[in-house]
Amino acid sequence: MGDWNVVASVHERGFVRACELLGELAPVSRTEFYNVLVMKVEDVHAFLEALRRLIDKTPDAHAFLARVVTVTRTFTFQTPEEFETKASDAAAPYVAELAGKRFHVRMRRRGFKGKLSSQHEERFLDEFLLRRLEENGTPGHIDFEDPDAVIAVETLGQRAGLSLWTREDLERYRFVRVD
Repeated sequence: MGDWNVVASVHERGFVRACELLGELAPVSRTEFYNVLVMKVEDVHAFLEALRRLIDKTPDAHAFLARVVTVTRTFTFQTPEEFETKASDAAAPYVAELAGKRFHVRMRRRGFKGKLSSQHEERFLDEFLLRRLEENGTPGHIDFEDPDAVIAVETLGQRAGLSLWTREDLERYRFVRVD
């Protein structure tokens, strides 16, 4: 599976079409996880814009492409404790962007079943970020209904990636679908 900064989930019977579409932008790799593809792109912002334009020209893209998420910080981990330490370190730079904002963390876990709980880790990172915001004098709030931002956490086996998505990002890149 190697290094990646893009994770794509594919609808049933959409694997080939998704590979073709995404392959127009960068090399696509299969994963050990059902209907999950990964990519490594040079510039995630340029990739998102190129994919948005390509999807706009492909009316049935939603029929085979369930979601595509880019990540800006990645790490590997061996244990849940190591995950929490490294995820906190990776999320810490987002504190400035979350100052005074409504947000939540959304995690998609693939692998590490029974060892890593998505809900537990979401709460852990929510609480970590809330503490940091409070310490900085810029408290934030957890909001699932109308957040200003969502921190996406993607795990594939023992590799994880994080990214922050603003409301504007999610409106512009509707294929991201972090919630």
